[in-house]
Amino acid sequence: MVKVNFIGENKAILVEKGTTILAAAQELGIVIESPCNSEGVCGKCKVRISESSMKNVEEYGKHQLSEGEKEQGFVLSCQTTVTGHVDVKAVAKNRNKTLQILNHGQSFDIDVNSFIKKEYTSNGKTIVTAGGKVLGEEDGDTTTQNYGVVVDIGTTTLVATLVNINTGEELHSVSALNPQSQHAQDVLSRIKFASDDKGLDAMYSMIIKELNKLIEKAASHTGVLQKHIYEVIFSGNTCMIHLAANVNPYSLGKYPYTPAITGGSSLSYKEHLLDISRLGSIYLPPIISSFVGPDITSGVLATRLQDKEQVTLFVDIGTNGEMVLSDHGALTATSTAAGPAFEGMNISYGMRAEKGAIEYFEIDENGEIDIRTIEDGEAIGICGSGLLDIVGELVVHKVIDKRGRLASPENTDLKQSLRNRLVKIDGKIAFEVASGVYLTQKDIRQVQLAKGAVRAGIEFLMDAKQLRPEDVDEIQIAGSFGFHLRAKSLINIGLLPKEFEGKIDFVGNTSKSGGLAFLLNQKYRDEMESLVNEIDVIELSNGENFDRIFVDCLSFDKKSA
Repeated sequence: MVKVNFIGENKAILVEKGTTILAAAQELGIVIESPCNSEGVCGKCKVRISESSMKNVEEYGKHQLSEGEKEQGFVLSCQTTVTGHVDVKAVAKNRNKTLQILNHGQSFDIDVNSFIKKEYTSNGKTIVTAGGKVLGEEDGDTTTQNYGVVVDIGTTTLVATLVNINTGEELHSVSALNPQSQHAQDVLSRIKFASDDKGLDAMYSMIIKELNKLIEKAASHTGVLQKHIYEVIFSGNTCMIHLAANVNPYSLGKYPYTPAITGGSSLSYKEHLLDISRLGSIYLPPIISSFVGPDITSGVLATRLQDKEQVTLFVDIGTNGEMVLSDHGALTATSTAAGPAFEGMNISYGMRAEKGAIEYFEIDENGEIDIRTIEDGEAIGICGSGLLDIVGELVVHKVIDKRGRLASPENTDLKQSLRNRLVKIDGKIAFEVASGVYLTQKDIRQVQLAKGAVRAGIEFLMDAKQLRPEDVDEIQIAGSFGFHLRAKSLINIGLLPKEFEGKIDFVGNTSKSGGLAFLLNQKYRDEMESLVNEIDVIELSNGENFDRIFVDCLSFDKKSA
């Protein structure tokens, strides 16, 4: 056995020789993100080894590290095993303390007619019912103590909102990172990880543990007793709902990609160990398809797409690009795998939306740069909104060409101030965004792939309905990430056609606001269960010419259809 000591954490553990540093950290409960599931390709699990410890580690993956990082003692914790006593300093710390997660979204006036009701009887008991069915009784008059929780289970983040079911009042919202992202960043990786019993148990246990923390935190803040929380709404993509319900998502990763559950149903709290009333339950909104989940069902409900008397395109931009086209109320949906680049993952200096992350970037006509960071902290990395700003501005100012290639520092067509920022790192050209923060050619390719996937989905959806960009009257951008974007950047990089300019509305976290409607009025459950069956779902993997459309959408000069 050898000792792994995590300096600064005041924690140490004895492990077998050959154990990875990441595995040692996980045993101690120390969070080191490994979104690529320890494949050694994301570079996010970097830790620094003391100089005296370097002789006691064996590395088998350095390709995500710069020469400078290697010289300073950095290693990938998932690719480095220990052979003797090792002192480690973890890089990523305090990851939830300043994280920006959106908890509000567009909605409509909701008449309260909840699924959960309480009635005080003459014998001194309060009867609790769900959809008219008696769940049980409580001593005394507890009719005023009737609460629920709406949970937006995102691939990257979680938002839990405590709600007074009697009045419809939102009492308190709390948020956190989805802990599953420590092991697998995107949906496909998570499906693979959870396709056996051990992986599923890990994913399920992590999400339930974190949700209980959020529920306890919200209840404690408001003084609500958790025994008076009777229903929890799970709103998230199809894979996340499977994992939160402890259902193996294996079928989502194998043709014909059929969900093992369809939603529109309730689960008993007893089977899922949520810290709520013993009479409580979990409601799963209806699932549209394998990759268009209840979060989009909630989004459709929140924005009332089915009632639109025009052409409206609803797009939820995140690790998945899920979208619904409403052609005067007739709905068509699809989904595309954007990957984690928009969340700052797989980006050299990418990070979450935390203090010090560059979130705004603009170049003026003289080539001068305006940068803003979250909480005005010193720039230490780039979050998703900043990334799209940076790439979009560099495209407009010809620092990045239409194929995604960075210009040469010798390019005299560029402003001198921009040429000065084109530097070489490990022999390759990169753009210095801020002191010590760079955008690399690899990063630009990641953005191209992500934006190309979303744009191709939009193009394919419009083509399927024989619509042109100018035919679309309104574009709704949903999701926590999407809310922080600028329309200008989306058009600059070609993620949206130029014809959409002036028609874009950012509708926020509609997964949560739609989930609230499900909680407060039971009629929307029947309505949406019926509507989901009428939505025309287009699977891009089966689409003719989709590959050609995708390749065409990679170009940064793809501003119009």
